[in-house]
Amino acid sequence: MNKLTDIQLYEGGGFTGFGPLGQGGSDSVSVFAKFISLMIGLMTIIAIIWFVFIFIMGAIGIITSGGDKQALEGAKKKIVNGLIGLVVTILAILIIRLIGSIVGLENILNIESMFNNLII
Repeated sequence: MNKLTDIQLYEGGGFTGFGPLGQGGSDSVSVFAKFISLMIGLMTIIAIIWFVFIFIMGAIGIITSGGDKQALEGAKKKIVNGLIGLVVTILAILIIRLIGSIVGLENILNIESMFNNLII
């Protein structure tokens, strides 16, 4: 029993549940890794779409401000806040990779290889 996937939770075998994760074996690790990867990608795409939406709303606010300084400042704040959110999203991935390389997990975002190499 060298890997996390070899653990048996009761004498009759491993834990069985429903869906692809409940089938057990090495395939369940692959499905879990794909799910986590999909969630990270989906959140990144949502952050980019949100930035584009906020940027367009800020640009429209600047165009329609009509010389009103408060409206102009509010539109500029929208654009800056959207840019900050985009930078934070990108930096989060970079920081995770940096921490992984410092700790010694070179490919920390590759969850499947991490689970397969985990020794108990």
